[in-house]
Amino acid sequence: MARMVLQGRFCKAGALALGVALLAATPVWAQFQLCNQMLDLANVAIGQPAGDSFETRGWWKICPNHCATLIRKPIAARFLYFFATDIFGKELLSGTVPMCIAPDRFVIEGESDCALRGQVEARFIEVDTGDTADWTLFLRAQP
Repeated sequence: MARMVLQGRFCKAGALALGVALLAATPVWAQFQLCNQMLDLANVAIGQPAGDSFETRGWWKICPNHCATLIRKPIAARFLYFFATDIFGKELLSGTVPMCIAPDRFVIEGESDCALRGQVEARFIEVDTGDTADWTLFLRAQP
């Protein structure tokens, strides 16, 4: 079981999540977490297989030195895709895989023709989770 270490200022969402986690005395289930170890708030989107296509979802707002659970069940796909920006839109985590995002909360099916569908194309990073059902990705500042 991963432990959450809180440092610095509390974020309201993080304080609420911590309170809920402390009150719930349930066993830990398989999941995918992203931990923000940067000094900036991170806006995170995830891409994953959905049937014969892909689905992207966003945005999770993750305070500095906090973690968020993006998938609350065993990981079904070996490869997951992530994109993150700071509150000013500067990319914090990006890669080479093009997928669609939107400025507000979204669920988008398909990863092509973003502009034709009124969405924005972003370059997601591919994460190989192997065959594990439980994974944590750490977002860290580049040296």
